[in-house]
Amino acid sequence: MITTSSSHIVLIPSYNPGEKVYETVRSARQYWNPVWVIIDGSTDGSEVTLQAMAAEDNGLRVIHLLENKGKGAAVLHGLHLAFAEGYTHVLTMDSDGQHPAELIPVFMAESMKQPGAMVLGKPIFDASAPNIRVQGRKLSNWWANVETLWAGIGDSLFGFRVYPIEPLIKVMRFQPWMRHFDFDPEAAIRLSWRGVKVVNLPAPVRYFSVDEGGVSHFRYLRDNILLTWMYSRLFIGFLLRLPLLLIRRLLNN
Repeated sequence: MITTSSSHIVLIPSYNPGEKVYETVRSARQYWNPVWVIIDGSTDGSEVTLQAMAAEDNGLRVIHLLENKGKGAAVLHGLHLAFAEGYTHVLTMDSDGQHPAELIPVFMAESMKQPGAMVLGKPIFDASAPNIRVQGRKLSNWWANVETLWAGIGDSLFGFRVYPIEPLIKVMRFQPWMRHFDFDPEAAIRLSWRGVKVVNLPAPVRYFSVDEGGVSHFRYLRDNILLTWMYSRLFIGFLLRLPLLLIRRLLNN
């Protein structure tokens, strides 16, 4: 059953996603209205089919950015548009079919119960998950928890999550980062610094092989360098905020 909302939207950033994007969008539309796709400068022709789908579906909106600027930049563009139209929360999900569309209503319902919180998906991996990715994110999660004094971030990298729009825009407004692969972990950390509560919900994740239509833009060296630089930057911010974070932790205990 499709749920229609005037406060919560599904936002799908998309860059050269392959054939899985059409299944992803159709699945999201089975459960939620509205669904927005932000085309981040795709060159694979997927924008043509997505725009044709939107022309036949009032619950689907496609925003076409001509230049590829990164996932975080695409999400931020969607945040501004959504906020201007009165929406308060976005559920972000990847366009490659890895995230469970059937859990959209569950995550949205939790967000509506706790509108001041961010609802983070905590991935449940199956045999399709590359071991190097599973093990590598443990280090990322450790750093995220250190830099928030263990505020409860279950998984820093999983992009299936619900954000409150206004505080996230404020987080991104005056700093140049969070525009690429570093968006998800830095968003969770910086929102936690602002006192946004973390709610974790389990969600299965599926990695598709090339033969199954899977497309990955993750580059181990490039993106791990980006994450290392991000956590180094954030550690300085963490040290500057440490007294405030300690006081907040004491008051909440």
